[in-house]
Amino acid sequence: MTPPEQLYETEYEVGQDNIQKFGMDIHNPVFWVSALLILVFVIGTLMVPDQAKVVFDGAKTWSINNFDWLFLAAGNIFVIFCIVLIFLPVGSVRLGGQDARPEFSLLSWFAMLFAAGMGIGLMFWSVAEPVGYYTDWFGTPLGAEPNTPDGASKAMGATMFHWGLHPWAIYAVVGLSLAFFAYNKGLPLTIRSAFYPLVQDKSWGWFGNVIDVVAVLATIFGLATSLGFGAQQAAGGLDFLFGIPSGINTQIAIIVGVTAIAVISVVRGLDGGVKLLSNINMTLAALLLLFVIGTGSTVAIITGFWDTAVSYAEVIVPLGVWWGREDGSFMHDWTVFYWAWWIAWSPFVGMFIARVSYGRTVRQFITAVLLVPTVVTIVWMTAFGGTGLEQVMTQTGALADGIGDYTLSMFQMLENLPLHAITSFIAICLVLVFFITSSDSGSLVIDSITAGGKLDAPVPQRIFWAVMEGLIAAVLLFVGGASALGALQAASITVGLPFTLVLLAMCVTLYMGLSHERKYVMRAA
Repeated sequence: MTPPEQLYETEYEVGQDNIQKFGMDIHNPVFWVSALLILVFVIGTLMVPDQAKVVFDGAKTWSINNFDWLFLAAGNIFVIFCIVLIFLPVGSVRLGGQDARPEFSLLSWFAMLFAAGMGIGLMFWSVAEPVGYYTDWFGTPLGAEPNTPDGASKAMGATMFHWGLHPWAIYAVVGLSLAFFAYNKGLPLTIRSAFYPLVQDKSWGWFGNVIDVVAVLATIFGLATSLGFGAQQAAGGLDFLFGIPSGINTQIAIIVGVTAIAVISVVRGLDGGVKLLSNINMTLAALLLLFVIGTGSTVAIITGFWDTAVSYAEVIVPLGVWWGREDGSFMHDWTVFYWAWWIAWSPFVGMFIARVSYGRTVRQFITAVLLVPTVVTIVWMTAFGGTGLEQVMTQTGALADGIGDYTLSMFQMLENLPLHAITSFIAICLVLVFFITSSDSGSLVIDSITAGGKLDAPVPQRIFWAVMEGLIAAVLLFVGGASALGALQAASITVGLPFTLVLLAMCVTLYMGLSHERKYVMRAA
């Protein structure tokens, strides 16, 4: 039997197309093309922000409305594929070879996965989304009657559907593919490497360059969008808590501060940067979670864990199909939008997960990336979303009047619990630190892609991309405002359509590689 590595014989070497310039290790042409396209996009958007938003919103709407079936079908395939891998013999394959051992402890590894994956999203939406569905401010899933027990059940189930197995399966497919082909086959840690079994050395030509450029654009646009909108949420929180004006100056100051800390973090590297901040994140998040459980309706929250899980199980199939839906508007505005967003983010999150998962078996990887986050999310959503729903039902606080500014929903919920000034301040810190870790890990990913798959790019290159993320967000927010950020977000989501096909192909190539690896290991033993 042909040894696994011989199936991947190639004359390509990591860094062979690189040039050293300005203290950076630049992969040609991915670095230059990516930088040029980013510059063209930013300048064009700043010149005509409203028109740019119209154009990209049109592209986003066209993608979502015409390919809803593809997004939903692909999401289901990814979940089934990942779960099947857990039970197949290939689940015993170890990333890096049978003698490889993990670089990070289990807790640090999980903290980094969660912080990079969707920690910030849970701060945004854990209260706003279930409350918005229950009250019909955001539309109701599956035709549920708003402000009813059935509406509450479906609101929690739909929220979990958007934040549970499906998004994490998307990340798992990309992360496992990249980790396997990089650590077991010696290929560069870039998106193009996952296609080597199908296209062979064409991976190192124009085909691979296009894939990596799109991955860079999706990553930096997604991060810049989140940083801009996150600055608005943090500024709103500061205004809500301390009366600090939440205008553009405060938002820019937040972006500058987040970017400065992110630069320090990327210079320190994985151990001294992302790992440290992720551990801080998870500690603060756990404390806030325990506080809400302990000071809210504790019994209702604890019993609500099972209710949320049951609601999730009841809606996972109906929300996963695209035919016969009486809630077509909800499906397009929320579910398909989310799937396109998660897929657009998958190059960034997937590659970062791959970067920190050396030494884990496939079974461990899928369990940690797919199942554990889903369980934790059920707990988080039940505590925060359930408490928010209870306040609406009992007409307590600002949430009883509906969702006005969704960025304030978390703070409005905390306002009705003890020590709300302290917990709201912790929530603001969590938002900021989650953004720092996202910026930090995203910079490390872009560094790797634009360095041709090298794991450790030079420090100036790390600084360059970290600064670029903050600069794009700040300039677009300052000059173009919400329209410019909206155009950037729409452009990121539009990328989700072609990348859906990329992820489906990854499932095929990953299974091909894992199957051969497993057979060779068994025979060698």
